[in-house]
Parts: sequence; structure tokens; C-alpha cells
Amino acid sequence: MSAHPANNPLQPGDQAPNVVFDAISREGKIALDDFRGRSPLLVGLFRGLHCPFCRRHVAAMAQLNPALHEKGVQTLAVVNTPVERARLYFRFHPIAGLLAASDPARASHRAFGLPIIEFTENETDWPTKVGMDAVMEMRVDLPGELPEPMNPPAAGDLLAEKDPYEIKDADKQVSLANHLQLLGHFLLDREGVVRWSFTEVEENGRNLCRALNPEELMSAASHVAH
Repeated sequence: MSAHPANNPLQPGDQAPNVVFDAISREGKIALDDFRGRSPLLVGLFRGLHCPFCRRHVAAMAQLNPALHEKGVQTLAVVNTPVERARLYFRFHPIAGLLAASDPARASHRAFGLPIIEFTENETDWPTKVGMDAVMEMRVDLPGELPEPMNPPAAGDLLAEKDPYEIKDADKQVSLANHLQLLGHFLLDREGVVRWSFTEVEENGRNLCRALNPEELMSAASHVAH
């Protein structure tokens, strides 16, 4: 497995790498090659479960499972949280039908070209650096969760209050001081070729902490299933 060029996520037409993970929702390993030749796959590469946005994005992705499965598309959620910590979380917060895997070393994020961005005071060079002045101008819109579009730090604080998550040593080990792992969703066809993607790298930061558009995903899934 080799990493895609830094800061340059895989694009439609690119061959996805094989990555092997520790399974969270069952024992053993999960490899992306397990799906190759069998079914299309939506793989979501998230930050750790300590991220309140990611906990919601994982649940939202799982809610799309029935519609995706009707089209023959399987799903896999990958989190940076160490496997035992993640298993404990999902034991107390079960999500029906979720296939999840642990990647605390972020090997999959590197392989798919998702960068780690550095927070600065006022210097932005997306997607390697972003100034906090620019972050405070961004808006996250989560209807039903947030009273109005809010900047990411304020939105994250409010979501964390609504959905408490106790930070343990395992979470601290994978958290990045003054940095943020950018996330992404990649829809692969049966041969492991990327056919659609949605990442935080795109749009110069306007996708930061945003959920994917279900209509766009389902449209892409309809095409990849045939």
C-alpha cells in the first residue's frame, strides 16, 4: 500500500489502495480488498470518536445503509479511535447495521490523500494551514442539531454539550494538538475504483465539518451499481 500524494485526495477514476483494519463491530480484520469483485463500497474516513461532528457523520452514514444496500452498495466507517476504545463506545451507543473499523495510525487517510491541516493564528494556505481568523468566518449548518449556522469551534462545543463524550487516554493518544485530520467519503465500484467522493479538502475549507449530501451520494450510487 502506498500513500496518495499529500494534500491531493483520490479522484474519480483513481484506483483505491488496499488497507487492512481492525474491525470494531466484530472480531478480526477488515480489508478493502474484501469487497473488491463483490460489491461497490462507500468508505467513510473519519476522525476519532472524540470529534462530535464525526460521531454524527458516522451515524448519518449508517442511516443511509438500507437505501445503499438496495442498490448493492456496502458501507464501511473508519475512525482514528483505537479499537478497544471504539468497541466500548459502540457497546453503549450501538448503531444498527454499522460496519466499522479502527485506524488510529491514519494509514487509510494518508493512502487516500487526506491531509492533516495545521491551525495558525492568521496564515491560511489550504489544505496545509488554516488561520483561526478564517475558521471563525466559516459556518456549519446542521438543521435540527444547531439553532443556526455556526463557526466550527462554537458548533463543536454545542454538539459536545448535547452529546457528552469523556476523553480518555486512548483518545488523547490520537488527538492532534493544533492540527486536524481532514476527512472524506469515497464511493468505490466493484473493482475498487473511485467513482464519487466528498472531502473536507475541497472548496477551500467550506466543507469543514459538513455532512455529505445524501441526494448526491444516492445519485452516484445508482450509477456505480450498474
